[in-house]
Amino acid sequence: MNRLISAACLAALALAAGPAAAQDPNFTRNLAATCAPCHGTNGKAIPGAGQVPLAGEAQETIASRLHEFRAGTRPATIMHQIAKGYTDEQIKQLAAWFAAQKK
Repeated sequence: MNRLISAACLAALALAAGPAAAQDPNFTRNLAATCAPCHGTNGKAIPGAGQVPLAGEAQETIASRLHEFRAGTRPATIMHQIAKGYTDEQIKQLAAWFAAQKK
C-alpha cells in the first residue's frame, strides 16, 4: 500500500512539474540569457566584436537562422551544436523575445 501511495505521489509531482515550468514568466528571458556571452546582454552584441546582434531583429529571421543551424544547413562554429538543444517552441520563444528587444 505504501508503494502505491508513493508511486501516486511521484506521478502527481511529475505531472505538476511540467505546467509549473511552462508557467514560469521568466523562462524565455532565462533561456535567452544563455546567449549573452556571445550575443551580448539582451542580444545587444558589442560593436566590432564579430558577433551578430539579435536585439530588434525580425522574429522570422532569428527563427529561420536557428532552424538552419539546428539542421546543419547554415555554417557555424558552435551554433549548430547549441541550436540542436532547442525545441521548435523554444526557438519560437527565443526569436520573439529577441525581436522584442530594442537595438
